[in-house]
This record gives sequence, structure tokens and C-alpha cells, in this order.
Amino acid sequence: LKMLDRRISGLNNRWRFPREPYLGDLLGLSQLSRATGVDIDNQLKIIDRKVVECFAQNGFLPSDVTLDCMGFKWELHQPQLFHSGTLTKLYMFALSQKNTDPLKELEKFLRAESPKEQPKMSPVKKITISLKINDPLVTKTAFATALKSLYTNETEVHMEDVLGVLASANILQFPTLFKKCVSLMKDGISPCTIQTYYLAACKYKEELLITACEKWLEMNLVPLIGKQIYLRTVPQELLQKVLKSHRLFTFSEFDLLKTTLYWVYLQLNLRLQSIPIYEAVLAFFNSFPKKCPFLERELGQKFLPVFHCLRLHGITKSKDLEDIKYINFFPEAWMVRILANHYHALESGGDMFHAKDLSTQAIRFGLLINQENKIYSEMIGVYGFFFEIKGIKHGGSSYSFYMQRIKYSDTNIPTIIHERSTVSLRQERIVKYEIRAQSLVDGNWQEFSTNTLTQKFGLIKSTSKSHIDALIIIPFYR
Repeated sequence: LKMLDRRISGLNNRWRFPREPYLGDLLGLSQLSRATGVDIDNQLKIIDRKVVECFAQNGFLPSDVTLDCMGFKWELHQPQLFHSGTLTKLYMFALSQKNTDPLKELEKFLRAESPKEQPKMSPVKKITISLKINDPLVTKTAFATALKSLYTNETEVHMEDVLGVLASANILQFPTLFKKCVSLMKDGISPCTIQTYYLAACKYKEELLITACEKWLEMNLVPLIGKQIYLRTVPQELLQKVLKSHRLFTFSEFDLLKTTLYWVYLQLNLRLQSIPIYEAVLAFFNSFPKKCPFLERELGQKFLPVFHCLRLHGITKSKDLEDIKYINFFPEAWMVRILANHYHALESGGDMFHAKDLSTQAIRFGLLINQENKIYSEMIGVYGFFFEIKGIKHGGSSYSFYMQRIKYSDTNIPTIIHERSTVSLRQERIVKYEIRAQSLVDGNWQEFSTNTLTQKFGLIKSTSKSHIDALIIIPFYR
């Protein structure tokens, strides 16, 4: 037996036989370049030569078009150019400059594409076309992948190159490759990619990807990215859109405020590489002179639109209100309005006259559910009334959700809920509410809702639970 030598490229143990070309393995080529210092341009030239040889062996005519781009000459074939709108225009223009009728050339191409016509070998008349690329997202490796895709639909696009390939496809006017990249990016949205994918989607006006980024952030702003350093990278425009969305998930209005405070803190402390504790954030904002609230300072005014999107009236716990007052963050008029609304609501027995529109002013509470437990519940208190939100698992793939009123003397109410809280002795409470649930179905978030309901909640069993039409039963997918 003959032992075959192999060569390792990069940190993930990609390898090849020493004499085997890197044809088609651009990731391996990129890793080899970084690991060994090999000139990537020379390797790309070897690939280009091997591509031509490969095409010749498989019945392709020799290269008849040279594309001069990015300081490199790419050897291509006329039939494949027509998958790219940009290359087609450049080719037709080059023909017109040579006194060759572009329409006749196109007719020849169409005849050659017909299964009834057999291409005839003829001397190659090479034409050179030039393309200047100013898009910084386009790399040579990504551009090579895009050109390779002119020849086959099975070209693998690696996630580390997908932005560059998307940009290349946009420049080449290559719609099938562009859509392929968009599909990969939609599936690859994560805390570390949300910024670059969203900005690329806006740059190339790709609405499907813009919407995908918005929906992803609606579900993950508070529970996921809000606890990571990547929160810093969320563009302010995107953050404001998401904060205004009725689909936005949050555990409470105060949790959403904490996330936005973290976001501002990270914008102002760019050297930080990890998320600090919440007390450090409070101390930072409290360190500014007390004569002027942070949002009225020159440094803070640009963040005002972000906090206009929050439902600060939904922060009702005294401890949370003390934190807000402590940091001297909001204008005095805002604080007076928040406290005045709370006072009037308490004086009115819990009636929230200041809240008129459920879709934009309702106080939100949320549960995050996976398939590990059969029952999820959350206790909440608002102006002396206590409720439990409950989710119950049925079988292996569905959940139902409802809410019920809890008596203030119930021993199951956590101390953190009723400690320092007012208690209402009213036997009945009219509540306008909506229960929403969102589930990941086939990679897409789907929303299930009761729509707006108005119900009189009492303390006896027959009236304490939300009506049967308030139940939501949803399929639960991994």
C-alpha cells in the first residue's frame, strides 16, 4: 500500500493532496493563504487556468472572453456571460466597438443553445471586456465564486463569503445567485450578523431580507442579543423600527428599558468587549452632573427618538421607578407625567384613563417557552390586581395559553410581586387585553392571537379565568 501525503489548510483541518489543485475550494484557498502566507492572486491564476482546462476536457470551447476586473484577468466563455446582465451589456458593447453586429452574435448563441443545433468548432476570436468594481464588500474570492456560478447552479457559497457573493451578484446582475445569497442570509441571521445583513439588505433594497432582520430582532432583542456585546452593533434606525412593532417580545416594559439603556451605554463605551452588570450602567449615567438630564444633554439628544418608542407608563414597580429617577436620565416633564399617570390610576381604583389604544399603550408581559417543561406561568401585578399568565403543553407539539386573576392573599404570589405593592379589594375588574403567541414554524415566525378582548375578572373560580375564546392553541416546532 502506498501512503498518500496530505496537506492541511487552515484551522478547521481542510486538506487536499499536495499536487491536487484548489479548484472549487475557495475556502481552503483562503485558509491556505492566511496560514502559510501563499499569495492568493497567484493561486487564483492557477485556478483560472485549471478552470479553462477543465472546461476544454468536458466539451467547452476554449475561453473566448477575457474579463479584466479587480486587477485580474478572468477567462470566460460567451454562452455563460448571458446569465449576467452586466457581462452581457459589456460583451455587446465590446462587439459593437469591433464593428461586429451584436444581434447576429446573439442569434448564434441562441442557435447554439438549441438542442437541435450542434456547436461547431471554430477559431476563437477573443474579446476583452473590463469591469470596475467600487463596492468594498466584493472580494476576489467572492467574485470568483460568483463567476463560477455562471457555469453551475451547484456552487457552494460559504457563509463567511456570502456578503461578498451577494454584492458580486448585484454588480453582475445575476438574479438567481442573488436570491440564493438572500436565502442563505435569512437562515443565517444571528447576533453577530444582524448588523451587516441588515445594512446590506438596505443597500441593495432587498425587502425580504430587511423584513427577516426586523422579525428576528423583534423576537431576540430582549432575551438574546440584549445580553450580548453584539447589542452595540444594532443600527439605531432598525432599533426604533423594532421598538414600535406590535410583535416585539419582552418580558416586561422595564426589561425593554434596561435593554435600551444597555444599547446607549455600549454606543458611548466602544472599547468594552463584554456586557457589564446593570449596576455599572446605572452608575455610568448617574455620574453626569445633576443639573441636566442625560437625554437633554448634547451627548444624549440623538437618542431621544429611541426612548420615545418605549411605553414608560408600563413601568409600575416602585423599585424600578426609583432606578429611573436615580440615574437622572429622562427629562423632568417625562418623569412628572409618568408619576402623575400612576397616581391617577391608583386613585381611580386601577383605571388607566391615560391609556387609550391597546395596540400601542398596553402593558406587555412575556413568557419564553421551549419544549422541556409542561407548564409555564408568570405572575404579574398592576395597580393592586394580580394575574397569572399560563402556558400548558398538550401532547408533543402544541401549547394553550390563558390568563386568570389571583387573589391578593394567595400564598403562591411571589414576594417580589406583592412586596411594597398596593392591594385592591375590588371583587371585579374589567380588563381589556390580548394574548399573543409566536412560534417558529419551518424557519419562520408565525403569530397566533386572540385579538382584543374585554372581560370582567372576578375572584371566584367561574369568573377568574379568561374566556374560552381567549385560549390559544398553537403548534410548537423545534
